[in-house]
Parts: sequence; C-alpha cells; structure tokens
Amino acid sequence: MPKHTIYHIPVCPFSQRLEILLRLKGQEDSVDFKVVDITRPRDPELLKKTRGTTALPVLETPDGDILKESLVILQYLEEILPGGLIRQSDPLKHAIENMLIAKEGPFTMAGYLFVMNQQTDRRTEHEEKLLGIYRDINEFLINFNPEGTYLFDEFGLAETVYTPMFMRFWFLDYYENFTLPDNEQYQRVKRWQDACLTHPAAQQVTKEEIVKLYYDYALGAGNGAVPEGRTRSSFVFEPHWKTRPWPPRNKYDAKTTDEELGLISA
Repeated sequence: MPKHTIYHIPVCPFSQRLEILLRLKGQEDSVDFKVVDITRPRDPELLKKTRGTTALPVLETPDGDILKESLVILQYLEEILPGGLIRQSDPLKHAIENMLIAKEGPFTMAGYLFVMNQQTDRRTEHEEKLLGIYRDINEFLINFNPEGTYLFDEFGLAETVYTPMFMRFWFLDYYENFTLPDNEQYQRVKRWQDACLTHPAAQQVTKEEIVKLYYDYALGAGNGAVPEGRTRSSFVFEPHWKTRPWPPRNKYDAKTTDEELGLISA
C-alpha cells in the first residue's frame, strides 16, 4: 500500500514533532521519511514539488499532493492515522491546548534569537525576553492544571509541539549557561518541561547531537549556512556528529576551524 512521504532534516525540531506523533500512535512505519541535506543545494525535483520553497518538513501524499508547515502536517496525520487521538477530544480542552500551542511561535523565536545573538551587551535582553515567555507559560499551566505535570492528564498535542523546542534549547544551556531560575515563577513550567524531555515517545535526539549540530547557530549562522572563516557546516552528515569533539562553550570568542570541530574526515 502506498505510503505518505515526509522530506525532512533528522535533527529538525519541526520534523521531530511528526516523529513523536507517530510514536504516540504506534504508527512509525506508516510514513516514509526521506532525508534532505541542507548543506547542499536542494534537489530540483523536490523544489518542483514545493514550488520553490525550501522549508522543511514537507509531506507528500500517495496521490502527489503536497502539505507544508509542521503544525498543518501534524493535524493531518492526527486525523488520518489510526492509534487514537493525541489531541484533546473535548472541544473546550482542545481549544485550551490550542491556546498554549499559539504561544509556541514567540517562544521558539526568542530561544533561537538568543542562541544566535553575537553581541555580548544584548545577552541579558535576550535572556529576559525568553524568561518572560516562560513565566507566561507557567501562569497558563497554573491556571488550567496547577497540580498536574502535563497540560492535562497525559502527554498530548501541546507537549508534542513544545518538546522538540525544549530539546533544542539545550543549546542555550551549553552556549549561554541558561537555566530556569529556581523560584515559584517557573516551578510549574519547569515540571512540565522536565516531564516532556524524559517522555519515552520523545527520545529521537540527544543533547550531544543538538549541541554539536547547532554549533553554527551559536555563531549566528543558521539553516546550513557556513560561518566566516570556515568551509563546512556543522550540519554536515559526515563525519558523523558522534565522532566529533564537543564545540567550545564560549561562543562569543570562538575562532574554531573545520579541523578543530571534527568536520574534516581524517
């Protein structure tokens, strides 16, 4: 039986959302994943399918229809695949989880701008911006489930959306020494985040993988771009990230070479 195809970057958080959903539904084999190397020019055939856009993931149906945007693909797979609903079935609760999901865009943007910042005098500004969003989410969770762990009783749609971002923010822990303050303004969201990070359905990536592959983001170069003075992206497939040394933590004074980062095969 023909399968849906997802073109993706294995370490991409937006692709991981789809992998988590498939795992929760027990449908990992229902979709074919095709890996795209973002350090190389896009395949003309793929560009033809996407009408020239390069953002991933992209889903292709067995009939050749193309869907873009991870949240759209997530909803589509939720509706067509067996395995039970991951979203809330109650209309009010589903609306509540969608309100929390609506906060994810600014949350993600704040974290990525923080790690990509190259101005030391703006570090505090970025940190305070992200902490403000964490406080807002903390209040949201207290309002709807003060004593719980997840938004509702179980790991659901909101957790599927946010967990890959929590994992990508390991780069903030490593490159910016960022941690949530240990006080009541963050206790509820920290409990939620910690539970999401350890959920069995969300173990597609590791901290080491994130830190190593996203090193160029810490230098201000995203989406496979190569930082000045280097010739290879930290997102290259070979040499494999497991064989590379951990990058330097001090991103603001980093002057590393491809060789020092293990990006050149011996």
